[in-house]
Amino acid sequence: MSTPAAASTRAPGFSESPVRWLLGKIGGGIFVLWAVATAIFFGIRMIPGDPAEAIMGGPGSQASAEALAGARSQYGLDQPLYVQYFGQLWRLATGDLGTSYSLKTPVSEVLGELIPPTLILAILALLVAWAMALVVAVLSTRSGALGSALGSGLEIVSAAVPHFWLASVLILVFSTMLGWLPPVSTNTAAGLALPVITLALPLAGFLGQVMRDTLMEAQRSAFALSARARGESEIGVLLRHSLRHAALPAIALSGWAFGSLLSGAVVVESIFARPGLGRSLLSAVTSRDIPMVTGVALISAAAYVVIMALSDLAERLADPRIGTS
Repeated sequence: MSTPAAASTRAPGFSESPVRWLLGKIGGGIFVLWAVATAIFFGIRMIPGDPAEAIMGGPGSQASAEALAGARSQYGLDQPLYVQYFGQLWRLATGDLGTSYSLKTPVSEVLGELIPPTLILAILALLVAWAMALVVAVLSTRSGALGSALGSGLEIVSAAVPHFWLASVLILVFSTMLGWLPPVSTNTAAGLALPVITLALPLAGFLGQVMRDTLMEAQRSAFALSARARGESEIGVLLRHSLRHAALPAIALSGWAFGSLLSGAVVVESIFARPGLGRSLLSAVTSRDIPMVTGVALISAAAYVVIMALSDLAERLADPRIGTS
């Protein structure tokens, strides 16, 4: 049994102090970043080829054996693998992401230019996916059995559509046939429309399934029946009670959703020729640009950790019962 003094240090929705919760999130985030850095370090070295060739411009550079040896010595690639590994961990821990092999520019500078376009794309896609999922969930639950079946079908189809196919269809229809939107992404509203829809639509299908099922359950719950008994209208029950209940699973999934948007950005940014983390990651993997791959992966993992923590916090604030003892 907790004492009043102990209980007063706890925020609503927390079974422990907010400081302990925050420290737990930070510790978990550090572990995730270490795991990502380790997986990238060993994984990219399993790709056939010599990293020194990537430093010298790729296999087509026809660099001499002396030049390749000099590159290995300069970047520490001639040292034992465990020395390279711990050396990289130390540099990452001190904030040194290294220099891009292909761009000959510090990775931190490159990421500073690439992060904003990808974040804008991912955040807009998440907001649009939420709005689409919410609208479909509400309409399908208020349209009877036929509406529910149609909504479920739309959600399943949209969730299963691959990004590359959807992007191709959208370009064909809205750019080639109708000429309404540009096929290449820009920072204008028209230039962002197709990439955002391409990322948002499959995610909206998945979120819509979760929200619709929870919303239907909430509409039949005891608190909804009690609200109706007090004279609350159906719209009032929906807005004041059911939507809040239905949003909780989607809030919990927002961190995962943001991570899926970052992975989907690899395809979408490449198709729409949009600069960003995803397109640069694909290019870096192809050219074996180890510092660039590591930097992009770590930034993506850090963004995922932060969004997961924020979604957990939002879920606890939306329903104070979560996380309390």
